[in-house]
Amino acid sequence: MATDATTASGEGEHTVGRSDRLVILASSVGTVIEWYDFYLYGSLAAIITVQFFSGVNETTGYIFALMAFAAGFAVRPFGAIVFGRLGDLWGRKNTFLVTMLLMGLSTFVVGLLPPYAVIGIAAPIILVLMRLIQGLALGGEYGGAATYVAEHAPKGKRGFYTSFIQITATAGLILSLAVILGVRFAVGEEAFAEWGWRVPFLVSILLLGVSLWIRLKLAESPSFKKMKAEGKGSKTPLKDSFMKWPNLKLVLIALVGLTAGQAVIWYTGQFYALFFLERVLRVDASLVYVLLAIALLAASPFFIFWGWLSDKVGRKPIILAGCLIAALTYMPLFNALTHAANPRLAEAAASAPVVVYADPADCNLQFDPVGKTVFNHSCDLAKSYLAKAGVTYTNVKAPAGSVAEVRIGDQTVINSFRGDALPAADFAARKKTWDASLGEALAAAGYPAKADSALVNKPLVVLILFILGFYVTMVYGPIAAALVEMFPTKIRYTSMSLPYHIGNGWFGGFLPTTAFAMVAATGNIYYGLWYPIVVALATVVLGFLLVKEGKDVDLNA
Repeated sequence: MATDATTASGEGEHTVGRSDRLVILASSVGTVIEWYDFYLYGSLAAIITVQFFSGVNETTGYIFALMAFAAGFAVRPFGAIVFGRLGDLWGRKNTFLVTMLLMGLSTFVVGLLPPYAVIGIAAPIILVLMRLIQGLALGGEYGGAATYVAEHAPKGKRGFYTSFIQITATAGLILSLAVILGVRFAVGEEAFAEWGWRVPFLVSILLLGVSLWIRLKLAESPSFKKMKAEGKGSKTPLKDSFMKWPNLKLVLIALVGLTAGQAVIWYTGQFYALFFLERVLRVDASLVYVLLAIALLAASPFFIFWGWLSDKVGRKPIILAGCLIAALTYMPLFNALTHAANPRLAEAAASAPVVVYADPADCNLQFDPVGKTVFNHSCDLAKSYLAKAGVTYTNVKAPAGSVAEVRIGDQTVINSFRGDALPAADFAARKKTWDASLGEALAAAGYPAKADSALVNKPLVVLILFILGFYVTMVYGPIAAALVEMFPTKIRYTSMSLPYHIGNGWFGGFLPTTAFAMVAATGNIYYGLWYPIVVALATVVLGFLLVKEGKDVDLNA
């Protein structure tokens, strides 16, 4: 496929012709399909909660679903270590094939997995196991794809060439949303919730066949072949990457100065925006998917633009500028998103703010790992209902021993009750009455049970989502080239994969769960945004001080 040519300068540059560009695009297509598999779970988290976590209460079930989603991210650094080592020893192409098989087969199994109602606790256990396998596979996929493409790219075009790999994550998300929407419209919402949600997972087996066919046509990268021919490969890439301080220092700098901030911007702009619209603002899921897909499609060309521009001005200034601008504008953007997507909720929150007066000792952390705890304290009853209803509230400390109360605006006061002092049957009956009274009071104050799709300002929502996606393209478009350029060929796959997947797998992957917990604890629907804001600002400072620009380095040196 590729042919190596040595320049007169002896730098070992190689020329990339049309066939090489087709190979690079082919590797990108394979990566799109891996992202498609990975993101199906996140897009269907609400349905997966019902199917596989029905043995616990609703709030705990959704937190478990988010944790299972995050589990795939948690193991990505370990996949980076395992497959990064194999990629530096065996080559980039062989590792591609293994990661593709693992991803595709584990996704297919989820589509066949019986629900909790049929096989009990085995269902969530197997589901989490499949998520872990997916995370391991994706941990090995990205570093290989980015390294492979960068090592094919001619001098001065690495940012441009690797930006095609960067667009694959968003393309995979769009593809997953498109397939989900298509199946929803084809079978209807009721059938989709019952069995139709399995179809997108099962379709992955066909995509797996396409991906394997593509991957088998790939040639090994020129830099790897040159390194092997010269006998310069590393026999211990893990030791050379992480046990020797000069390289370990670069790994740490790459993490705190680039990937941590890039990751939280990426997941805020795509996944947290999806979660915020669907779960917090209560916009119809199908409408959310359509609006997000339109915005992402409009923003996607800018991955290529920023990759191209990074070849001219450098990777560092673009990535850090994206982190800074996003951190400074997230709060007003998400506030505007609320007014555009659910104006009745925004109006109610302004005209009739909700306050929970409660004794802090009466309030518990409402997370039950076994699903058997009944949260029946007066404070828990109030906060549980408001959290499920997507209502913003503030907490005010009440005298010790007092019963919690919910105040809606200046007029309405709804007193909670001490459920812990009642028999189970009496508690259930009292809670039903309490929930109904609080719901009626909120409705009377103008709080909607869900967003009215007819009132959604769709053009404005798309514009806000486009801006969030535009930030994603700034930080993500040049990141592959920036990471590849930091490390030598013999340990490049291993070294660049770990900081990328710790950043994206941990800092980014845990963002929905962390932000949701922050919102639930404070009652402020915007409070979770402080997580990506703080991380992004830390990356701006550390990246400015520690990261060296690498756009002109020789990858074969």
